[in-house]
Amino acid sequence: MFRRKIQSLISSANTRLTVQFAAIILAGSTFLSSLLGLFRDRLLNSYYLDTYPTGIDAYSVAFMIPDFMFFILVSGALSVTFIPVFNQRMAKNNKKSAWELSTSILNLLAILTLATSILIIIFADPLVKYVVGPGLSESSRALAVSMMRVIAINPFLFSIATVISSIQQAIGRFTFSAMAPAIYNVGIIIGIVFFTGGINIFGVQIFEGGIMGVAIGVALGAVLQLLVAVAGLYGVGFDYRFKIYWKNLGFRQVLKLLPARSLDQGLDYVNSIVETNMASRMPTGTVRSYQQSLTLHMMPVNLIGVAISTAFFPNLTESIAHGRKDLFKRDLQNALRMIVFLALPISVMFYFFRGYLVNFIKNGGDNLIADLLGILVISIFCRTIYHIAARSFYAMQDTKTPLRVSILAIGLNIVLAIWFSMGLNSGPYGLAWAQSIGALVEIMILGVLMRRKIDGLFDAKFISAMVKIALASVATGIISYVLVGIFPLMEADESFFVTFPKFVLIGTISTTVYLVVAKALKVEEVDPILDRIKKFLFSQSKVRK
Repeated sequence: MFRRKIQSLISSANTRLTVQFAAIILAGSTFLSSLLGLFRDRLLNSYYLDTYPTGIDAYSVAFMIPDFMFFILVSGALSVTFIPVFNQRMAKNNKKSAWELSTSILNLLAILTLATSILIIIFADPLVKYVVGPGLSESSRALAVSMMRVIAINPFLFSIATVISSIQQAIGRFTFSAMAPAIYNVGIIIGIVFFTGGINIFGVQIFEGGIMGVAIGVALGAVLQLLVAVAGLYGVGFDYRFKIYWKNLGFRQVLKLLPARSLDQGLDYVNSIVETNMASRMPTGTVRSYQQSLTLHMMPVNLIGVAISTAFFPNLTESIAHGRKDLFKRDLQNALRMIVFLALPISVMFYFFRGYLVNFIKNGGDNLIADLLGILVISIFCRTIYHIAARSFYAMQDTKTPLRVSILAIGLNIVLAIWFSMGLNSGPYGLAWAQSIGALVEIMILGVLMRRKIDGLFDAKFISAMVKIALASVATGIISYVLVGIFPLMEADESFFVTFPKFVLIGTISTTVYLVVAKALKVEEVDPILDRIKKFLFSQSKVRK
């Protein structure tokens, strides 16, 4: 009986979703994952940023190579190359070829990433010493090497989970794939709370604890994420075979598309490695502070840009597969408008609320992280748009154009980072300015190329909507500035329970002003939001009666 209920629950969660509901699910799960990430970082920073900065820098450095290998081999490279080809097979009702493609990609990437994980474990010492952490102290470097060897399992586990999630997304099932990142953060939190004090089994101390316990939590989170992703395969009909179908045309097509996107992803992370290398040469704690500002600035990028573009991507690929360029342009315009409608005011509010946001991840706040986040708001807006812009090319199976643009933008980013931070002695601030300028150049070039490739994409109606959204965002910025002046962060405002109510108040008022002004300017995207608010309030009043 219990087993039937579990199967029924999983089956219900695995139903195909509409684009709008898929976007809500993805955004909601990303928001949950972000909240858990904030809690995770608050715990880590409270324990180590002030008391053990060499340890927290080592922890930050330990992620760089495992994450780099995952991004260059799998990550977004897989979803944007695999899904269009998979959907082509499904659109032609060729399920046999689709499942052969899936199982081949799964097995190939599992083998590659397993070998990669083993190599990271073997060469962790020189990788830290010469590539990602040359400026670390000897003790910090040794700790980074030990943690990297634990975290090295991530590329292997993540690759399997990502293939499985991509299969689910391709057929419009997002629930379990959306839950997986949040579960990953749960594993890390377990490591911080329970493993840092040591691991004792039947009275035998098998692990002494310390910050290495966090690395064990990272590995646990990766395992939990994989288990959740696997649960999402129930009822999908995935026909797995321990075999690589080298003659499958779809598999060959993905292999042709994969290198360009993988290189694109890898270049992004090369930039991160260069920045970490430079930050390790700066005062102790700079690596962690800079990465924390990047983490905060990626929250709206993931919550809005990644979630919405991921939800729209299967529809874009299906429109191209069926030769419906009109539907492709319509969906792309809708996605762009939705993303800008959400991203622009949030970028503005992030600038004014940055002190509060930093206070959430470090008790008492941190001026360096807040200043860096203020510079990165330009990057927030640009990178949020980037994901749907790049996917518009991927849907047309053009992976080379975004790659070329990325090479230019990342090359510029690296040159500016070195010049600003070392040539002009601006330290971590130079790294942040290089990020924002590189992101701005990248999205401007992609916008020009999209306009050339997709006729009528930026028509008069679209431009008018952008102007209205910009005006509403200016109003939001003014009210945010006033409210932060009225409710400033005080020295005594260290507790989350003191700062959070103030943050909610100024955030709610600023958001309300944005929605009201957008409504007055007749911005279409505001109507569904207001309708949902009215339905919620109306249903609540009926319940009270």
